[in-house]
Amino acid sequence: MKSNTLNNRAAQPQKSFIQSLRSHQPISLYTFIIILLAQFLPSLSSHPVPPPIPILPLPTSQQLSWQVSEMALFLHFGPNTFTDTEWGTGHADPSVFSPTSLSAAQWVTVAKEAGFSRVILTAKHHDGFCLWPSEYTDYSVKSSPWKNGTGDVVGELAEAARNAGIQLGLYLSPWDRHEAVYGKTLEYNEYYMGQMTELLTRYGVIKEVWLDGAKGEGEKDMEYFFDDWFSLIHQLQSGAVIFSDAGPDTRWVGDEAGFAATTCWSLFNRSAAKIGGTDPKYSQGGDPVGHDWVPAECDVSIRPGWFWHASQVPKSGMDLLQLYYKSVGRNCLLLLNVPPNSSGLISDEDIQVLRDFSDLRSSIFSHNLAEDAIVSASSTRGGSDDCRFASQRILQEGIYTYWAPNKNQSSWVLYLEFPEALSFNLLEVQEPIHMGQRIIEFHVDILNEKGEWKEVTNGTTVGYRRLLLFPKVKTHLVRFVIDKSRADPLICYLAIYLDSFSILSNEPIQAPDCTRMPVKFFSKLLTTLSLFKFSPWV
Repeated sequence: MKSNTLNNRAAQPQKSFIQSLRSHQPISLYTFIIILLAQFLPSLSSHPVPPPIPILPLPTSQQLSWQVSEMALFLHFGPNTFTDTEWGTGHADPSVFSPTSLSAAQWVTVAKEAGFSRVILTAKHHDGFCLWPSEYTDYSVKSSPWKNGTGDVVGELAEAARNAGIQLGLYLSPWDRHEAVYGKTLEYNEYYMGQMTELLTRYGVIKEVWLDGAKGEGEKDMEYFFDDWFSLIHQLQSGAVIFSDAGPDTRWVGDEAGFAATTCWSLFNRSAAKIGGTDPKYSQGGDPVGHDWVPAECDVSIRPGWFWHASQVPKSGMDLLQLYYKSVGRNCLLLLNVPPNSSGLISDEDIQVLRDFSDLRSSIFSHNLAEDAIVSASSTRGGSDDCRFASQRILQEGIYTYWAPNKNQSSWVLYLEFPEALSFNLLEVQEPIHMGQRIIEFHVDILNEKGEWKEVTNGTTVGYRRLLLFPKVKTHLVRFVIDKSRADPLICYLAIYLDSFSILSNEPIQAPDCTRMPVKFFSKLLTTLSLFKFSPWV
């Protein structure tokens, strides 16, 4: 916890400006007017102050689109669904694949209603069975009894996703336990790229290509031509991001538990990572001095297994909410696996969990309690009259408008003053990541019943979205303090909510209304005086 002593330049609202002046040597009226004019002179210029320089590395447009989507639904489906296994041997007879009621439209509807904007299908898992009629093998749906061998699961899902406005991603496993040429480097890489070309040229727009380095012990040694694969993918689907343990566009978070480290950078060094052999801790946290932009994706299954098994039960809606806080709320994308059952449908019990999860998010995030707050800042780029970087911008959703402070400041503070005291226990903060990831450390204070600042939570990285849950507090005045940043910090959104469902309780820290004062006016005067190194609190 930070010290409660008020010996910094962040203002103490309950102490008036006049009282502060009385405790120091008097200044002349002329000097006071000059001080005030100095603060406003920048706004009198005929030319606006340009935006701050972005700090490298930066996301591509494809990575921005991926990040904004926040959640994707993974669909593990294939012979394993019918043989009650996780890793098929590659020798199961194609006749086992026989869904009686397969409906890709149902999968997409479930995803959309639960708030997922993307679905990713296991077009080929490790067993080598293809859910589309590949020309390179007979080990596919064309050899199964489903639709008398004329079916195409990938095609049906692509059509359903397109009709619903849902993005489509595909997983093509590098490890293939069925294909005879697996283990022959040149031949298998040609085979793999041939199948990849089929998937990326037959089914319209593909937004994500998912692959990994999974392979069982004692399996054939195999060199994958990843750079060739990546070049082919970007050539055929220029709008797609590629997921793997090490990118190039989005990385595995390092576990299958569905959450990232509390410090999570989108910055990463691809040269320090290897598909199938990356240090999980490095993947979980990223790299504050990384040269590449490779944000993390958190994959987890709604059930204990990745494929559907009749004996398994799904997680609860509350379980998913906590995963959401620790994935999306830690600057990542949540990839939640919801496997179709042996009839070819998502099970009713899984659908109910997704509805519960959706209802919880809607109840918590539907109303930003800070939306009516009076917002002020320790400084504003271009002066307080420059609305492009004004502190009030933080109440507008979206990453392309933001608050920016003056350059070369030693203090970065945002104040939220509410019309009346509010109870809350959840903070949301976002950076405009198209300008780079900047914030290293921050903390949040409230004004307590003694008229003192009390820290209620703190964090490290922010990135696209940071969510912090803490014991419930009550106050009319909050300050968000950025303690350390790679460059001038930028904030595009700040919100507070009340989560009445998560178990985090404690007696509210309540501040009486008698301690209130106009923070916006005070903050402006404090900024003015700081130009002349005048601090009423020292």
